[in-house]
Amino acid sequence: MEALCGTWVLVEPDSANFEKYMAAADVGLLIRKTACTLKPDVIISVDGDIIKIRSESTFKNHDTIFKLNEEFDEVTADGRKTKTTVTLENGVLVQRQKWNGKESTVTREVKDNQMVTTCIIGDIKAVRIFTKKN
Repeated sequence: MEALCGTWVLVEPDSANFEKYMAAADVGLLIRKTACTLKPDVIISVDGDIIKIRSESTFKNHDTIFKLNEEFDEVTADGRKTKTTVTLENGVLVQRQKWNGKESTVTREVKDNQMVTTCIIGDIKAVRIFTKKN
């Protein structure tokens, strides 16, 4: 978990697949188009057993605060209301979201000093690459 902590800057947005992912999640067109133009910073921090993932952009800031292995009610940055559980599996942060009969998974892991965020819904996969800010 420690390797994921810090501030990360989006460098490879995979916008085409990210828009497909959001469309499959029933995110509206305007929010999808806006989200694909943003290059957010993602700040991951741990305070005791509380984990916080903060996304900061020129459009909107958003916090997700949780404890590992405990289901919680999440309102996502795009406005979905989900039942979410986050686990840590072999150093990979795995976020499983369920809403309106749909399910998605977002994983975050460090590879070659980059944070690789993979967003999956059904057979659609978007891979977004972040580098650590100094």
